[in-house]
Amino acid sequence: MDVQPNSGVPARRRRRHRGGGPLALLLGGLLFAVTACGGDDGDGNAPAGKAGADKAASQAAVTIAPKDGAEDVATSGALKVTAQKGKLKSVKVKDGKGNEVGGKISGGGARWQPSGHLGASTEYTVDAIAVDGQGRESAEHSTFTTLVPKNTFIGQYTPENGQQVGVGMPVSIRFTRGITDPRAVEGAIKVTAKPSVPVEGHWFGNDRLDFRPEKYWAAGTKVTLTLNLDGVEGRPGVYGTQAKEVSFTVGRSQVSTVDASAKKMTVVRDGKTIKTIPITAGAPGTETYNGQMVISEKHPVTRMNGDTVGFGGEYDIKDVPHAMRLSNSGTFIHGNYWSGKPTFGSRNASHGCVGLFDQRGGGDGSTPAAWFFGNSLIGDVVIVKNSHDETIQPDNGFSDWNLSWEQWKAGQ
Repeated sequence: MDVQPNSGVPARRRRRHRGGGPLALLLGGLLFAVTACGGDDGDGNAPAGKAGADKAASQAAVTIAPKDGAEDVATSGALKVTAQKGKLKSVKVKDGKGNEVGGKISGGGARWQPSGHLGASTEYTVDAIAVDGQGRESAEHSTFTTLVPKNTFIGQYTPENGQQVGVGMPVSIRFTRGITDPRAVEGAIKVTAKPSVPVEGHWFGNDRLDFRPEKYWAAGTKVTLTLNLDGVEGRPGVYGTQAKEVSFTVGRSQVSTVDASAKKMTVVRDGKTIKTIPITAGAPGTETYNGQMVISEKHPVTRMNGDTVGFGGEYDIKDVPHAMRLSNSGTFIHGNYWSGKPTFGSRNASHGCVGLFDQRGGGDGSTPAAWFFGNSLIGDVVIVKNSHDETIQPDNGFSDWNLSWEQWKAGQ
């Protein structure tokens, strides 16, 4: 056997191991690894791993209207989210303050629309997720900004936030512009009561909307008015700007009944008669309205001028004490110092108001007028009966209660 110089290994055995040692195995492994992680396979085809990922992508497609980045978007009817080749799983729409817009998915997951209108001059973000038949998700994100209105309106409401009122006080809203879409406006206003009772709205003309229950409020009720008018198109090109909540409470129940024929008033509080007061009502030719009226203003002293209510110069009394308004047309229940005490309970001598005996200036707290003024709330009910006049119109002051519940719910 031949032996190579300086080696103790036979020549044949050295040739068998050439290229097949540990180093070659290591290099071979590295080459395999590089091939497996590389770009093409040499034929210009995508690797098998990427092709598998494409096959696993969701087939569902989400479409958001308006388009991403849209401006001057309408506050109603423009926002819609739809899904094709799948169904919507979730849709979240928020304004810049994080307030979420309510809405619902319908059509078996095919579409989503908001449940109400959007606010004006507001940026919104939309995030929607849909799933295909295999449960794989597809998501879309979008932002848009609603229009900036050139013409606006607000609702001026009564009573005030935090006020305590009588059981007859309706929620009354007067709009600064005539409303031609009452359904949209009324749909953006909510009145709730605690304890709960059904509350309905009624329009008087196109600029006043009142809310009331079927019967007078129960004593102690808390009433909340929510105005969500921001972005509501009340008439073409005119949008609401309010988004606020106010509440008031109802005090004890007090209903006073004036009998114009008997010339007396009976005051009933929480179901019990607490006082009977002699009165003077409207004289023949200027009789007092019949019907249910509500105290809307209280004035310790006020001026009454016949010119302002169609009586010319027949009277101008600058210091009428303890005056409480019952109608917009000038009916008050008030103190009277000029007719003489014997008039009360025996003769009707007024120009349509209900008069109670009083002292000039109203400083004597013991008079019937002073007592009634001090024991009355705005919102208390005053009912007049047996007067030789018509029943007051329901929109004259807060005389809403002269409509039956069926008439009230029927609208205008």
